[in-house]
Amino acid sequence: MELYVTQAAVSQQVRMLEERLGMVLFKRLPRGLEMTDEAQALFAVLTDVFGQIENIFNKFESGGYREVLTVAAVGTFAVGWLFPRLEKFRQLHPFVELRLRTNNNVVNLAAEGLDFAIRFGSGSWPSTHNDMLLNAPLSVLCTAETAQRLNTPADLLKENLLRSYRVEEWDSWFAAAGLAAERVNGLVFDSSRLMVEAAIHTGGVALAPPKMFTRELEAAQLVRPFDIDVDMGSYWLTHLKSKPITPAMEIFRDWIVKEAAA
Repeated sequence: MELYVTQAAVSQQVRMLEERLGMVLFKRLPRGLEMTDEAQALFAVLTDVFGQIENIFNKFESGGYREVLTVAAVGTFAVGWLFPRLEKFRQLHPFVELRLRTNNNVVNLAAEGLDFAIRFGSGSWPSTHNDMLLNAPLSVLCTAETAQRLNTPADLLKENLLRSYRVEEWDSWFAAAGLAAERVNGLVFDSSRLMVEAAIHTGGVALAPPKMFTRELEAAQLVRPFDIDVDMGSYWLTHLKSKPITPAMEIFRDWIVKEAAA
């Protein structure tokens, strides 16, 4: 590796390094310089390090460098928020090979070999470091045709209410609407994405985060008949506290946190 500096500059840097280390690195002999044992040990390490740096630069320049990053995300977040933004990440960081998996919020980062998992909940998972991405309050979502029958929240009790495995969500929404409703016993889904698809195609009523269904709302596939939200959790970026942070992990975390805050 060429350093492109003068001999005088190198000599000055050597003197400064010797002063900093408090040791002599070169023996000044009549016919030139000879490395001390300490200098030879340092030289071996630096040669290896500079070689690694040069190899990485060469891979950058040739487009051959790749760092794999494996991320799991709940399907609702992956489809509704993350997918539309991934092309931007790929253009900014082409050397990161992102491998995305979807799940239903039950995940084992260590067993599945994950760098990150994006989860929905309170963020109180003790074995992981948790960065909040988006608060995602739940709202009633249905088709425009179904909404025509909904003049008040009480009218929902006559409809086909779809629910997630979190049984308390509808109870909390009805309480926010001022109603003491009986527990909903409708069809149960392990994904808000599937639940909303069912609402669109069957005329049922879903309780889901509008932030994850902006495309469907803008396309008038869904409407939000009541201006009542209930906060049941947020989406979090999580990684094991015991796992060292790689450069690709740091890049992805910085990027997604900034995207979520935008």
